[in-house]
Amino acid sequence: MRKPVVLVTGAAGEIGHALIYQLASEDQSAIVTVDLKPLDKQLERRVMRAFTGSILDKSLLENILAEFAVDQVFHLAALLSTRAEFTPVTAHQVNVEGTLNLLEFAQAQGRSHGRQVLFFYPSSIAAYGVDPDADDGTPIRENEATRPITMYGCNKLYCEHLGRYYARFYKQLDAEQPSGRVDFRAIRFPGLISAFTVPSGGTSDYASEMIHAASQSEPYSCFVRPDTRIPFMAMPDAVAAILELARAPHENLSQLVYNISAFNPSAQAIRQLVLHAFPGAEISFKPDHKRQAIVDSWPQAVDDSAARADWGLNPKYDLSRAFNDYLIPHISKRYESG
Repeated sequence: MRKPVVLVTGAAGEIGHALIYQLASEDQSAIVTVDLKPLDKQLERRVMRAFTGSILDKSLLENILAEFAVDQVFHLAALLSTRAEFTPVTAHQVNVEGTLNLLEFAQAQGRSHGRQVLFFYPSSIAAYGVDPDADDGTPIRENEATRPITMYGCNKLYCEHLGRYYARFYKQLDAEQPSGRVDFRAIRFPGLISAFTVPSGGTSDYASEMIHAASQSEPYSCFVRPDTRIPFMAMPDAVAAILELARAPHENLSQLVYNISAFNPSAQAIRQLVLHAFPGAEISFKPDHKRQAIVDSWPQAVDDSAARADWGLNPKYDLSRAFNDYLIPHISKRYESG
């Protein structure tokens, strides 16, 4: 008999790390992971099986299908925004074809064990494409301004539609009516800030990059303007939101894709918080016009009222607590210990 498990792809990434630690601490389900890189030893101890490989490898997914009964898929593997702009074809292969492989995998699992498979998908505010001259800070709803200007944003928006298709319309002309085996749920994440992983050049990483530089007494030139404003969230709240949405009763959900947000400070406000903690820090602004244009295409604020009403989104970290109680203490400790 196949073992019932939770599958996490992209397990070695920022969200994957935090999600696996949380799932393992609850000790409710065995975890199987897929990532191109081997998991670090501490993380690997918390999972039943860690597969090293690509989500584009259909034979790998078939092996998992043969051995395990996957009830939930948390599909976190992706080529992120900055890298996607340098390699758009590869980004499409990983972000779209990889997601299609996982949706087919979930469909096959649902058919195999006769019950719906939850499929969580992390979308992004990159799915938006606002006119920066018209963005007055009014929160944007999920169905507004979905005209992304990046390959990553295009990938994310299209995969939302793929998820909707698999959940509601899959092979709709088939006599057997096979739709409904995938319970697709997605969150459009804001900029996520983690205290426990090093920023890797993402388009919204300027917030955490300021803290990492200040903690090491290194100067930092921020690549966006001081008045730049986008939504952010601390990683613990992001992981909590994933699990809240994943565990919400199906009948409570009015849509498949949800905005979430916690705070949306200007880059200058972030700088002031970091300078308060590190008075001697050297933080200047040197906007990169190309990266600035991408950030300007994202909304200054998003309307997350549906998430709050349908499944109880209630972030614990506001701006002050996120920086003063979570980010700055933990990042500082990283460098104090060498």
